[in-house]
Amino acid sequence: MELREESLPSLGADEVLVETICSAISAGTEMLIYQGRFPRDVETDSVISALRGDFKYPLAYGYAVVGKVIDVGRAIDKSWKDRLIFSFQPHTSHFITTTDCLLPIPESISCESACFLPNMETAVNLVQDAAPIFGERVMVFGQGVIGLLTTALLREFPIETLVTADCYELRRVASFALGVSNSLDPAANDFRDQASAYLKNGADLTFELSGSPSALDDAIVLTTFSGRIVIGSWYGEKRTALNLGGAFHRSRIRLISSQVSTIAPELSGRWDKARRFETAWNALKRTRPEKWITHRFNINQATRAYQLLDRSPEDAIQVIFDHQT
Repeated sequence: MELREESLPSLGADEVLVETICSAISAGTEMLIYQGRFPRDVETDSVISALRGDFKYPLAYGYAVVGKVIDVGRAIDKSWKDRLIFSFQPHTSHFITTTDCLLPIPESISCESACFLPNMETAVNLVQDAAPIFGERVMVFGQGVIGLLTTALLREFPIETLVTADCYELRRVASFALGVSNSLDPAANDFRDQASAYLKNGADLTFELSGSPSALDDAIVLTTFSGRIVIGSWYGEKRTALNLGGAFHRSRIRLISSQVSTIAPELSGRWDKARRFETAWNALKRTRPEKWITHRFNINQATRAYQLLDRSPEDAIQVIFDHQT
């Protein structure tokens, strides 16, 4: 990891200049990039214009920037000046873009909370793809930021049981604070027995959000007949052998791939990205996820930030760059 200083181009008539206030590290995704575990056969992002291109080094990455518009081109409405905005941009101190790449931040949401917008949109997408049913028993693997936000949304549903799992105690404590039935350590020898005791006949709905492919085996074992497993993790080049030759063969369990770049076809007639962003903003108001920020670094300390997530992930939940310090 290194910092690079570049000169910004001249501001175009239809462009704005943004000064970054803070930006959030998406630990799961960015660690795949940092550790070189990203796939070589897909583009960086098919939707986010600032990330178009291939996965190859050097790569400016990140997609959760909150900033303030400090200058506008002559063709831009002057009301954009001084507005607080969110943008899907790599970590950077300043950037030039067009207004269609900016999302104004609602007044009731803090800048730090707004950094969680991409993750909240992902959580909304996961829950929409899962379509929880009244009275269901639900299991969530992974209580990183995506897992916690998904758990927070699930707590708003009238489900019977909600059990979470994460290998790090700090995250299990955060999960308990959301009011789950239990939060378990998947590395415990009796993990499956503990989870089964809470889920009775098994989970009707299971989320795999841990980033660990081996968690899918646990998910299959703990999901009941005809249940659903929503897979939101991006594994990159991680590989694992799944046990599909046992109970899974006759279980009629559905494995559902869920990713936020698109909207499920069955919803796209009624939902678009604008509506989903509005839903995500409202969910941020209710959840106030800034309580999960465990570390704040100046951008000049970026090396330390990534080393922390690489070497001591058990000590962190959300790490952000504070560009104003």
